[in-house]
Parts: sequence; C-alpha cells; structure tokens
Amino acid sequence: MTDGPLGGRPFADDGSEPPVVRDKRRIDPQTGRVRDTGGSDAAASEHPQPQVSGEMANETEVELGLEDKASGPTLDVDPDADPAGPAVDLAVERLADLQRLQAEYVNYRRRVERDRDVARDLAVASILESLLPVMDDLHLARQHGDLESGPFASVADKIEAILSRAGLERFGEVGEAFDPAVHEALMHVQAELAAGTEVTTVVQVLQPGYRAGERVLRAARVAVADPQDPSAATE
Repeated sequence: MTDGPLGGRPFADDGSEPPVVRDKRRIDPQTGRVRDTGGSDAAASEHPQPQVSGEMANETEVELGLEDKASGPTLDVDPDADPAGPAVDLAVERLADLQRLQAEYVNYRRRVERDRDVARDLAVASILESLLPVMDDLHLARQHGDLESGPFASVADKIEAILSRAGLERFGEVGEAFDPAVHEALMHVQAELAAGTEVTTVVQVLQPGYRAGERVLRAARVAVADPQDPSAATE
C-alpha cells in the first residue's frame, strides 16, 4: 500500500482505493467520554434540511392536525342536514315504549288487586258457608224459645253479631214475592193471599236463606202460593 498523491488517502498496491471506515460511535471506547458532535453537524451540513418559513410551518401543522392536540376528537356535522331528525325519532320511539310499559303495569296492578279481592271474598264466603248449619240450629232454637235467656243466649248473640260483621245476612220472609234467584220453592200450596196480590208469593219459610254481600250462599227454601183468579172465585 502506498500513499496517495499530495499526502491523500493511501492506495493499494494494485492502484485501487481501499474502503473508508468512519467511527461514528458517540462514546469513545478508549476514554469512555462522549465524543464531540461536530462530525454529526458536519454530516448534517452535508445533507441540509429544507428551510420552512413560519407561515408554511403553521399550514403544515394544520394539515397534519397538529395545531390543537388538546381539543379532543371532533365530529364532522353536515350544516345542511337536520341534526334533530334521528334524535327526535328515537325519542318518540322510546316514549311510546315507556307509555306502553306503563299501561301494561297499570293493567297488571288492577288485575292483581281485583284477583286479590275476589280471592278474599271467596275465602270469607267459604268460611261462612261452612257455618250455615250452626246458624240453622241457632235459628230453630230461637223459634222454639230455647235462647230467650241464659248463657247460651249470650253466646248465640255474639256468634250472630260476629258473622253479621263478616257480611253474613239472613233473608226469606213470609209475604215476599217469589224470586227464583233467591228462593227455592219446595211446596206449591193453595192459600188465600192478601188483596191486590198479583204475583206468586212466599207463604211459608221452611229454611231461611243466607247471602254474603251480593253472593247468595244458600237460597231460601219456601212454600209459595199463586194469586187467585177473580173469575174462578166468582164461579
């Protein structure tokens, strides 16, 4: 290897230029210190960066979206579009769903309350119906004069008062017009009715009837008589 002309880089014996090796390490392996960055500046000077003016830099930042990074995501809105259209449609749909659910809940609550009242009335009616034989015995005892005085008369009065507060009512009296809804005719007899009577009438109560509210627990068992035909009586 020989020196090049004018003390330049050496050449190989065949006249070719040997490869050039540049040490670009920032830390000197011999001293352990940071090397001077003059070489980097020199390299940077060899490849200068294009100069951008202030206005061009601002325009570039705006194009890249770098001017305002803290503003957060933005929503592009078409100024010609109706912004309230989809929102109003969705609100109307949700309002209709809410009204339908509210109506269903009101109907359900009313149905539950009605069913609860019906169940309570059925339970009370069942208990009162099971006590009708006791009421029949007390009624017969009063007719025969067995409950005019004494401790049993007091007990009977209390039982009748309690059942009356629970809604139990006795019906069926002589002289009432016969009503198949509340009367059960066991006998059809010939009897003289009061003057002016034009309908079939109860002439004898064989067993009184009982009702709880509007519910008939047992129809009154009676004997009835028809009004007399004036023409037949004249003959």
